[in-house]
Formats: sequence, C-alpha cells, structure tokens
Amino acid sequence: MKKTNIHKLVFAAVLVALAVAGSLVSFPIGASKCAPVQHLVNIIGAVFLGPAWAVGVGFTAALLRNLLGLGSLLAFPGSMVGAFVAGMLYKYIKKLPAAYVGELFGTSVLGGLLAYPVARFLVGSPAAAITM
Repeated sequence: MKKTNIHKLVFAAVLVALAVAGSLVSFPIGASKCAPVQHLVNIIGAVFLGPAWAVGVGFTAALLRNLLGLGSLLAFPGSMVGAFVAGMLYKYIKKLPAAYVGELFGTSVLGGLLAYPVARFLVGSPAAAITM
C-alpha cells in the first residue's frame, strides 16, 4: 500500500511540473491566462490517479503558477473543478471520452460559474467578471 502511494505522489509531482512548465505557453482571455496544457494534465491525472489526486494536482499547479506569475486566481476554480468532474465521470463510466467531456464541462461551465465570485471580489474587477 505504501509503495502505491509513493508512485501516485511521484506521478502527481510530474504532472504538476508538466502543468507549470506548460503554462509558459498561455494566452490571455479577459482576466484569465488560459493554459491548454493544464487541461491535458487534468485528464491524465483524472484517468490515472482518480478524482481526489487530480484535484490536488490542479490545486498545486494553480498555486505554483500564481506564485511564479504564470497564472491568475481564476486558475483555481477552473483546474480543480475540471479535474474533479473528469475524474468522477471516468471513475463511473470507465471511458476516456467521459473524462474529456467532464474536463470540458467542469472547467468551462462549472469552473466559470465558480470563477465569477473570484473575478468579482478577489480580482476586484466587475468587468473581468462580466467578460468571463
């Protein structure tokens, strides 16, 4: 059991490193900095590690991206919710397209809804919240 947890931890760390390095290729949309590699990392984490670990990877990557100035506060709800929904759908349906759809819906729709209060109150820009 301990060996499995160490393997998961190392794999999660590699995914976080990939997400942070991949965020060097990002593009701004409104108040957010969209990093396409994060979506890939969310799906890989959801499929191979499960929903809880995928959320941890998403949170850690968002935290490091913000600390390094490569992301915005809007990275937290998008990456974490997208990873969770992808992981849950893959866990119960056991098909890769379910993880894809879960990541897409979780990040764009649910993460966008959760990002509204972040943009409105933490970023302090009503315009940023409306353009999301």
